[in-house]
Amino acid sequence: MSDTQSDAGPRRPVTLDDVARHAGVSQPTASRVLNGSDRKVAESYRKRVTDAARELGYTPNLAAQVIARGSSRTVALIISGISDPYFSAMAAAIMRQAEASDLRVSIAVTDRRVDRELDLVRELRGQQPQAIILAGTGYVDPPSGDQLVAELHRFEETGGRVVLISRSDLPFETVAFDNHEGARQLAAELATLGYRRTLVLGSATPLLSMQQRVEGFVAGMAESGADGIDTVVRHPEFSWEGARDHILGMDDDELQRLQLVFAITDDMALGAIAGLRARGRRIPDDIAVAGFDDITTLRDVVPPLTTVHVALDAVAKEAIKRALTPDGHVSTVPAYPIIRASTPAVSTRQVVG
Repeated sequence: MSDTQSDAGPRRPVTLDDVARHAGVSQPTASRVLNGSDRKVAESYRKRVTDAARELGYTPNLAAQVIARGSSRTVALIISGISDPYFSAMAAAIMRQAEASDLRVSIAVTDRRVDRELDLVRELRGQQPQAIILAGTGYVDPPSGDQLVAELHRFEETGGRVVLISRSDLPFETVAFDNHEGARQLAAELATLGYRRTLVLGSATPLLSMQQRVEGFVAGMAESGADGIDTVVRHPEFSWEGARDHILGMDDDELQRLQLVFAITDDMALGAIAGLRARGRRIPDDIAVAGFDDITTLRDVVPPLTTVHVALDAVAKEAIKRALTPDGHVSTVPAYPIIRASTPAVSTRQVVG
């Protein structure tokens, strides 16, 4: 039995002093090893301390570390949803990049509720993470925008850092990818392939980056200069189910005349494909489909889905870099179209119309 414990009653937590005595070093030396001090410790001492901590079952007092440092080695990631393949991939990329910088990531989910986002920021201020990263799309006209900005400024005033990913509705460090330009380029390439009659599936929820994708795609089609461009925009529920249900509810004649469905996310594009197949339409023989994000699950989709690629690893790397060393500028990671089998050239397929 360890000399730090007794046989009767609750066992008291192992302290840093216990580890130092067990390792035969001073308490400041043990603290430098276990609490992440920048001061160097000889490797022989470091090993003695880490071995002693493991043998005694010592865990650092994170709350005390926060008080001592003014912040933790934690980055708080606030995302819209974890079940969405895009956001789960984003979270995974940020966690990989944080690990490389000896940071840990806590994740909170807003479910696209503005009030929830505000409440989470207030809670996180008390936990004093090193940075708060808000990854997701802001609202076109957020009802609590001023309150959220005020809370984030208070967090910065106490030494915290704020980083935004793919949203331009708040005045903080921002890592963006060009939603408008990525969608515009995709539309231009699809117009070159011969597509004219397109249904664009936007979002019933007024999300800023999703609106930018819709506007970029419509602009790309119009700017192509091709004859007969006819782009219809609809705004179903922002989900796989919303896209599928919209397709299922379309009039037969309206569906029959379409050449292409563009959905503002890959997840919605996959929902549209499910709806089209339920309506007896073959992809791409009867109708083409394209999305946006290039989520990893697309590798299992047949036919391979045309989309706009977003380099999430590059986005995550830049976000963590700015969480550690902000520079006050907006960094834009390119988003670019990838043409795959779901949108062959119109001349190579049967066009119903």
